[in-house]
Amino acid sequence: MIERCLCLVCLDDASGPELSDTKRAMLMLHGGGLTKNGGNRWYDKPMQFIVGADGCCGVVCEHSAFEGIVLVQCTEYLLKCMIGSPSKLVRAASVSELPAPRRLRWKCTPEIHKLITSAADKLQRMVKNLDINVHKFHDYGKGFIKKQKMSPDAYIQLALQLGFYRCHGRPVSTYESASLRRFQQGRVDNIRSATPEAFAFVKAMTERKNSTKMMELLKGAITAQTSYTRLAITGMAIDNHLLGLREIAHEMKMGKLEMFKDEAYLISNQFILSTSQVPTTVEMFCCYGPVVPNGYGACYNPQSDHIIFSVSSFHESEQTCSAEFVKCLAQGLRDVRDLSASLPLFRPLSSLSNVTRPPLLPHHFTCRKRQDGHGKSPLTSYCASPRAWGWTASTC
Repeated sequence: MIERCLCLVCLDDASGPELSDTKRAMLMLHGGGLTKNGGNRWYDKPMQFIVGADGCCGVVCEHSAFEGIVLVQCTEYLLKCMIGSPSKLVRAASVSELPAPRRLRWKCTPEIHKLITSAADKLQRMVKNLDINVHKFHDYGKGFIKKQKMSPDAYIQLALQLGFYRCHGRPVSTYESASLRRFQQGRVDNIRSATPEAFAFVKAMTERKNSTKMMELLKGAITAQTSYTRLAITGMAIDNHLLGLREIAHEMKMGKLEMFKDEAYLISNQFILSTSQVPTTVEMFCCYGPVVPNGYGACYNPQSDHIIFSVSSFHESEQTCSAEFVKCLAQGLRDVRDLSASLPLFRPLSSLSNVTRPPLLPHHFTCRKRQDGHGKSPLTSYCASPRAWGWTASTC
């Protein structure tokens, strides 16, 4: 049963004094290491429901099996059930015919003990390396952005570009998840947010151009981001098509084609900034690790009056710092707000809901382990997608 189960419940010991969102995120992902609940995580399972003795709860999912929206829908269903029907939470007589649980006692050889010790040391190194910063931006939320007649997601993506540019002085290849659930067996494609229009805008903001010019560039960048989003969610982006060609060539034993050895292709697939919007209808947030050693993972949840960001990086990288990136991101959001509020509103952008729904088509490349280890990080798993998703934790 342990080997066959799709999900399990992890009963954690209390985690100590009052926990911040950042500490909660880390506890969900890795249990806090050897001194806490690090031995109570089972990463071969698609879903782990974490229940702490002190009320610190969440869910950890492994993305090879499904997308983040499944995690969110499952968690929201449970939360709404608990909030809306508290009477269902009272202890009831069991109607299960399963035998009472019993503690399993393991007989371990010296070799197994040696492997366990080695795994524990490796886990502890990864725990110390992961740098997560969960930040609630309270200045405004998607309500303000919508009043400016802008797409909240496109707006936040530009703020991420601005924050990164101010923090590191350069644009980088950026990944944003685009759901392909409208297609049969669809997973995700990539919205490439580092557009020329976005770069022109962040450069102008950094150089403090006049407000009218910056507003024109903001409008152009928002339009470019929204247009690419439309292409991606309707199956017209480039990454899955290129991935398909690469995998077909591999299966046909054609070797590695010159196209996929090109430096531009290799750089474009090093996603220094890996982002994902995970909106929810209840107060919760998601987080995951970077997909390259010198990169960031940036998950965000826009609410009506605030935005929750979960930024991750690795301490071992001298090029990254989650706290510094969050600081630049927050200031960028304030600057874009001030610019937007100082000039007339945008004309309304066409809604993505008006995009013509294409017919259901087979999605040929289902999840598989990546063969090249590209962008490997200790807390990530790999699938046939331009983005290698990591272990994702949802806390509530």
